[in-house]
Amino acid sequence: MFDKILIANRGEIALRILRACKELGIATVAVHSTADSDAMHVRLADESVCIGPPPARDSYLNIPALIAACEITGADAVHPGYGFLSENARFAEVLGHHGIAVVGPRAEHIRMMGDKIEAKRTAKRLGIPCVPGSEGGVSDDVEAKRVAAEIGYPVLIKAASGGGGRGMKVARTEDDLSDALATARAEALAAFGDASVYLEKYLEKPRHIEIQVLGDGRGRAIHLGERDCSLQRRHQKVWEEGPSPALNEAEREEIGNTVARAMQELRYAGAGTVEFLYEDGRFYFIEMNTRVQVEHPVTEMITGIDIVNEQIRVAAGAELSVTQDEVKLTGHAIECRINAEHPATFRPSPGLITYFHPPGGLGVRVDSAAYQGYRIPPNYDSLVGKLIVHGRTRNECLMRLRRALDEFIVDGIDTTLPLFRSLVRNPDVQNGLYDIHWLERFLAAEAAA
Repeated sequence: MFDKILIANRGEIALRILRACKELGIATVAVHSTADSDAMHVRLADESVCIGPPPARDSYLNIPALIAACEITGADAVHPGYGFLSENARFAEVLGHHGIAVVGPRAEHIRMMGDKIEAKRTAKRLGIPCVPGSEGGVSDDVEAKRVAAEIGYPVLIKAASGGGGRGMKVARTEDDLSDALATARAEALAAFGDASVYLEKYLEKPRHIEIQVLGDGRGRAIHLGERDCSLQRRHQKVWEEGPSPALNEAEREEIGNTVARAMQELRYAGAGTVEFLYEDGRFYFIEMNTRVQVEHPVTEMITGIDIVNEQIRVAAGAELSVTQDEVKLTGHAIECRINAEHPATFRPSPGLITYFHPPGGLGVRVDSAAYQGYRIPPNYDSLVGKLIVHGRTRNECLMRLRRALDEFIVDGIDTTLPLFRSLVRNPDVQNGLYDIHWLERFLAAEAAA
């Protein structure tokens, strides 16, 4: 096992990793920018190192500063969390060159799945069902029109190197295609430094289903069921739950076992999530995230398996602590991402938290690095915390979530708590009748009212 892990992240995920390390008896190093000197993970870590000024490019994305912090503190491993450098293959390689382990998959798998075109090719080779679309990037408008005519309109244009909705446009007719391609390429170049795009069939009312996997890197891999992440705004997940209210047991087992077999063949190491669109009983691969997900607590709540603990153990050379036969899904869990944003306009709301009261009680978990008197900086994402609730049934979970949301108090800044209080009372949400476009339709109707 590792002696000391440097946590190359901030906020709630840094605190989550720190807790796992402490439970494994591993010393921790927190890194922070000058804007995060009073962050909770910095207060609780065994050691801390300031790695730069507030801009992420000068601190949390500064690879030389992170390597120096490892050398100064004697850290023998790095956990990158999610975001920042968590899916940066070069970072993983540089750590290896310095004899520092990375808590995550091999660089080749990060690079393979980070390229959306290569990821799709790999998924097809591994027997994972994919959305109909171009075999690779489309070089020009002529090729794009040919592919679009073959798969049928509407089509979705996606950045080859991206995610999060950037470089993603819909063309409903051939007349729309040229303008949509130009816009998508420009966005992709600006966001990722790569203007390559590819085409997929646009599904009208799909759900977003993702399968959580764990692999030991030596040919053994298991799945931990699915999460339904269909409630999204601008392709960003807002509400996640598991199991999905849309799947039956046979569908769950079939897609889970398909993904687990693929990860076995790939010899994947650590935690990963394979994401699908699901419509009319069929799954379509869209991407794989080679890291721990923001919404991993949903799976932890319904399986009782500590995903971060498993990441660390595998990276240290241990076997997975659980077999597929031992994975049992119990009850239902829902996660709400509470952001420092205006609940209607989604305008960021950094600032001082003057009062902070998280909910508690049976089946309630709050993953947050916020506290009363903490000032949320304007330099990073707006996540205040994640509220995760578990119940024996989905209905019990919804009622418990409703109670917990009413109990959650954050004063001094705007948050999205009012949005979730509205969602948990909505009949469509209560009945699980939503798709990936539902939330934006709901928000548009609220704004027009």
